[in-house]
Amino acid sequence: MGLSSCTPKGDFTRAERELIQGCDSIFRVLTIDNPADLEILRSKSADLSDKVLMSEDFTRLAELMIATVTHPSQDGVGIAGPQVGLNRRIVAVQRFDKEGEPFEVYPNIRIIWKADSLAYGPEGCLSVPDRREEVARSQEIIIEYADVSALKGSDIPMVRDTIKGFTAVIFQHETDHLDGILYIDRL
Repeated sequence: MGLSSCTPKGDFTRAERELIQGCDSIFRVLTIDNPADLEILRSKSADLSDKVLMSEDFTRLAELMIATVTHPSQDGVGIAGPQVGLNRRIVAVQRFDKEGEPFEVYPNIRIIWKADSLAYGPEGCLSVPDRREEVARSQEIIIEYADVSALKGSDIPMVRDTIKGFTAVIFQHETDHLDGILYIDRL
């Protein structure tokens, strides 16, 4: 019996809590070059419970994901849970469409609509080192995610946001990771 089978649906497993609590500054980014990493990168991710979203572990996870993606050794524009060893529906994305281009974290995220028109653009990935390719992506999407900043009583509301341009490309790339898809699968 695995750790996850003893954990209520959506809660962190013991191994996930140990990964989050045991990290001192940044996560190790998983790559396709390592077979054990690739297994995690190719797995589908699960939602996080409201209980987890209100926990200190979630706050720490969000902070560590941003610290990892912005670290000079990575210098990325987005990162997803599987890339740091957690098959959870969470991404951190740089919002080039907002003033100051902040990094923001989106738990339980899904793309619920994509424009039919596609445009090719260059993509790379922290988990696919030393490679860049042209990928066709929608230039406008609608996302839905749990907005932990808008806590209402004991419920965390799901909200929607329309994203366009390069930031929409980043969201598509990162949410693909949550379904075990790498950008190189789209070539």
